[in-house]
Amino acid sequence: MKWIGGTSVVAVVLLGSAVIAGNALEARKSEPRVQIEAPAEEFSEAAVPGPVEAPAPEPFVIKRVLPINGPIRYGEWHWNEEGAPAEGPLVITVDLDARVMSVFRDGYEIGATAVLLGTDKHPTPTGVFPILTKERHNVSEKYNNAPMPWTLRLTWDGIAIHGGSTVERGYASHGCIGTPDPFVSKLFSIAQKGDRVIITDGKRAEVGTPLAML
Repeated sequence: MKWIGGTSVVAVVLLGSAVIAGNALEARKSEPRVQIEAPAEEFSEAAVPGPVEAPAPEPFVIKRVLPINGPIRYGEWHWNEEGAPAEGPLVITVDLDARVMSVFRDGYEIGATAVLLGTDKHPTPTGVFPILTKERHNVSEKYNNAPMPWTLRLTWDGIAIHGGSTVERGYASHGCIGTPDPFVSKLFSIAQKGDRVIITDGKRAEVGTPLAML
C-alpha cells in the first residue's frame, strides 16, 4: 500500500487496458470454460468428435505492488524489477487524483513515481491510450522547442509521457505527463509501441483485483 499526503493508495488497473491508482499527493480478478455438447442420440459414432471446450484466458490481475514506505513526494521515484517476470504485458497507469504513475509487468509493479500533470485549462485526459511512438530526443514544436526527452506519445495532438520536467510542487504541464528523467529513461527502455497507458482519476484496487478487459 502506498501513501500520498497521508491518504492510502492502492493500485487500480484495466487491461487491454486496466486501472490502477492512488490517492492525494501532498504532504500519497476464466470465464468458466464453455462446453458445447449435443445429446448423444443425435450423433453417429463415426461423424462426431467429443465435446468442444474453449478455455477462456486467465484473467490479468494485480499481483504485487512495490513496498514503498511513506508518501511518494514530488521528484521521488522507485524502480525495482527483482522478483518480477522478465516478460509479460506492460501496463502503465496514471491516477490524476494521486498524481502517481505505476508501471506493471504481468501484474507486478516494477516502478512508481510522482508525476507532473496538466491544469484546468490544459487538462491531462483520462482513458486508455496505446503508445503511438517512441522519441528519444523530442522537442515540443508547440511550446518553443521545449525539450521532451524519452517521449512516449499517447495522442497525435501532443499528449505524451516524457522527461525534461521539473516535477515539483507549483509546476504543471500542458496536459502531458511529466516524469523524473531517471525514471522515464528506464520506462522508455522497456516500453513498446502499442503498450497501454491507462489514465484514471481516483480509481482504486488492491492486490488480487482483476483487470477489466476492454
